[in-house]
Amino acid sequence: MGIEKTFSIIKPNAVKKNAIGDIIHQFETNGLRVAAAKLTILSKDKCELFYAEHKERPFFGELVSFMTSGPVLLMCLVGENAVLKNRELMGATDPKKAEAGTIRAKHGANVGENAVHGSDSQDSAKRELAIFFDKHEIVNL
Repeated sequence: MGIEKTFSIIKPNAVKKNAIGDIIHQFETNGLRVAAAKLTILSKDKCELFYAEHKERPFFGELVSFMTSGPVLLMCLVGENAVLKNRELMGATDPKKAEAGTIRAKHGANVGENAVHGSDSQDSAKRELAIFFDKHEIVNL
């Protein structure tokens, strides 16, 4: 696949837990580089746009409420097969089912507060990055 960009969010529970450094360290020691990052509190509008595909699902309101409850770290990660690599490092969506040593196993509380988000495809990565970053904000590595 080659060098790719992917999108990652360190969610409010992991930021509150002071896990940013550990999570970034896990990315960097496994071949991913941070090409852009923003520590921010998501607006309700931006969050609803980001999670629009889940709008009709019963958990949508709770998801938006959680994701806007505190600071998040938005990142563009770059590396060889970045989408797949990030997904492997994150682990299963449910931290209880995530492989030992993965980010969600280490820092996730439950399925909803699972510490991190990562794009599931190159198309998703492009769409998600465009929501939160202007092209000039992403450093070419």
